Amino acid sequence: MNEETALSVPSTVGLPRYSPGPQVPGPGTLAVAVRGLRKSFGGKEAVAGIDLDVAAGSLAGLVGPNGAGKTTSLSMMTGLLRPDGGDVRVNGLDVWQDPPAAKAIIGVVPAEVRLFERLSGEELLEYAGRLRGMPASEARSRAAQLLDVLDLAGDASRLVADYSTGMRKKAALGCALIHNPSVLFLDEPLEGVDPVSADVIRHLLKRFTESGSTVLFSSHVMELVEQVCDHVSVIDKGKIVISGTTDQVRGGKTLQRAFIDLVGPRTRDEEGLSWLGSSPA
Repeated sequence: MNEETALSVPSTVGLPRYSPGPQVPGPGTLAVAVRGLRKSFGGKEAVAGIDLDVAAGSLAGLVGPNGAGKTTSLSMMTGLLRPDGGDVRVNGLDVWQDPPAAKAIIGVVPAEVRLFERLSGEELLEYAGRLRGMPASEARSRAAQLLDVLDLAGDASRLVADYSTGMRKKAALGCALIHNPSVLFLDEPLEGVDPVSADVIRHLLKRFTESGSTVLFSSHVMELVEQVCDHVSVIDKGKIVISGTTDQVRGGKTLQRAFIDLVGPRTRDEEGLSWLGSSPA
């Protein structure tokens, strides 16, 4: 493909243009500010009026058991799911009052990654850049650099349909980063990812925040959060149970132990399973 025809995107698509550098707020300011965020489904309150602050330059984790409201919260914070109430601001921009401006400075990797499977890896990332308004040459250059850092350069010409789970997660992360966002939202970024790919992603996230950008990701893998996060919020039954630095939330324990103590055990009476593990009669 040449410069003029490669993955051309009409200028009238109405999507925000990319900026050469992220709009990073000053030290001590909030990259993400959530107030009173609520969402119900069929009368069941999934998110019950949460407040959450994430400082600029943080690598923050949102942890909780399955069904706690992590994905619903992140979907509302990123403009993917309309809240029943509350306010979300990213670098001071109201996500629901000015969606184009807010979405221009964020990157998102949802839990259920859906990619254009009939594109190759390099075409996918280039297309993501073009959707952000980049010239073809800039999108292609950034795509090549990201594929290299994500250890996908050797598979750049393969169709995404042939990618493994870990490769797809890395490709989705590349799409989320190509416009150099100020704030990156990730929902279970290492779910189903092999250890080597997970290590690549961890290093890239640390490098990203060291530049002054911000990451908020959800996870139920406490070891991961404890290793990489400087800030942790625990959500349970749609409410923030505690939020603070990782050391504050841990309280001298492992994060796994502190988490269980905070949300309570999820054990059930096992007498009805007396047959489990017994030898056949």
